Amino acid sequence: MTDVNNYDRVQTVIAIDIAKQSHDALISWPSGKTRAVKITNSLAGYQRLIDVAGVSPESISVGFEPTADYHRNIAYWLQAQGVCCYLVSSLACARAREMLFKTWDKHDRKDAHVILYLMQQGMMHPFYHPLVADTMDIQELSNTYHQIAIARTRCQHSIINHYLTLYFPEMERYLHSSRAEWFCRLLLKYPTPKSITRYKQATFVKRAWDIVGRKVAKQRFLEELYETAAFSIGLPVEANSLAEATFKLQLERYLTLTQQRSELEQKAEVFLSDRDDYQHLKSVPGVGPIIALMIIAESGDLRRFRHYRQYLNFCGFNLSAIQSGKTQGRYHLSKRGNSRLRYAYWLAAVNAIRQTENSFRCKYERYIRQDPTNPDLRRKARVAVAAKIARVAHALVKKNSDYRGFYEFGHGT
Repeated sequence: MTDVNNYDRVQTVIAIDIAKQSHDALISWPSGKTRAVKITNSLAGYQRLIDVAGVSPESISVGFEPTADYHRNIAYWLQAQGVCCYLVSSLACARAREMLFKTWDKHDRKDAHVILYLMQQGMMHPFYHPLVADTMDIQELSNTYHQIAIARTRCQHSIINHYLTLYFPEMERYLHSSRAEWFCRLLLKYPTPKSITRYKQATFVKRAWDIVGRKVAKQRFLEELYETAAFSIGLPVEANSLAEATFKLQLERYLTLTQQRSELEQKAEVFLSDRDDYQHLKSVPGVGPIIALMIIAESGDLRRFRHYRQYLNFCGFNLSAIQSGKTQGRYHLSKRGNSRLRYAYWLAAVNAIRQTENSFRCKYERYIRQDPTNPDLRRKARVAVAAKIARVAHALVKKNSDYRGFYEFGHGT
C-alpha cells in the first residue's frame, strides 16, 4: 500500500518515536547526514521539526509507529502542511530492533533509528487520518457506542451475579432479553422479595401492572411473581437500607446506559442513512445498522483497497503458515489486522448462519458437513464465513451495488 512514486520524490526522511509529552525524531537528508531532535508535543515543537529539516514540507516524508492516539495530532498537523505521513508496523519495529541491535530492550532514540531503517526499506504504508477522510464522526460514534456497550455489559453482569444472587435470585429467570427495560424498572420499584410481599397480591398486581409493559397473560405473570417472592431465598435486607440503595444505584446506571445506547443507535441510523456504502453493507445478510457502523468506522473508505486481499490483510483474515525444509505447518489466521473489524465480521457471520437461507449459511453447512458436532470445525466455519462477508462487503462498496441473494437448489441436503 506504499505510494512508491511519491516516496521516491521525497528528499528528506524523518522518523518519529511518538510519546505523550515529547517525541524523538531522527532526520535523514539525501546527503546521508542525520540529526536527532527531541521536540515537545505542541505546535511550537511541530514547527521546530520543520524548521530543523530546513526544506519545504512537500519534500518531507515522516514515518511513525502508531502509539495509542498520540500520533494522530502531529500527523494531522504535518499533513495539513503538505508532509507525506506513513505508518510503520509495531511488529516490524520489534523484529527490526532485535535484528539491528541484537537485543529486545526498548529505547526512544533507538526506536527512531528502527523506524528510519524500515522507511528506507519501504516497509510502511500511507497514514489514513479519519478527520482528513471525513470519517471522524463515524469513528467516534462507533467508539463511544463500544465503550457504552462494554460498561453496560459489566453493569448487567454485576446485577445478575451479585445483587440478584444476594437479594432476589429467583428473579433472574424472568430476564429473557438484555433489552428488556421493564425488568430493571420493576426491580427499581421492587428490589427485594420483602418489597413485594408487604402488599397483598391484588394490590401488588395493580401497582405493578403498568411497569411490566405489554405482556401475554400479564395477570398470571404478576401473580406468579408474587408467589415466587413469597418463597424466595434472598437475604431479608431492610427496606431503604444502604444495601438496597446501592442495588438501586446500579439499576439506574444500567437503565441510563441502555438509553444512551439506544440514542446512539438512532443517531447512527440518521447520520449514515444518506451514505451509499452504509446502505450497501446493510443489504448483506447478517449486517445490521451497528455492524455496518463498525465496518465503516474501522475501514474508512473501502474503495482505497485496490484488491480484496489487501482488505482481508487489513482485517487480519489472511492465512499464514510456518514452512521449514520438508515441514509444512498448518495455515491459520495471521490476526495481525484490525481486531475490531474482525469482531464486526464475526458477529455478521453468526447472524447470517442463523437466518433461514443465504449463501453464507450454505457455505457454513458445507464446511461442517463432514462432522457437524465438532466444535473446532464449527468455529473454523464461522471464521471462513466472516472472511467471505468481508470479501463481499469490499466488492459491494467498490462496485456501488447492493447484495443480491442467490438461492441454491437442494439447500441443506
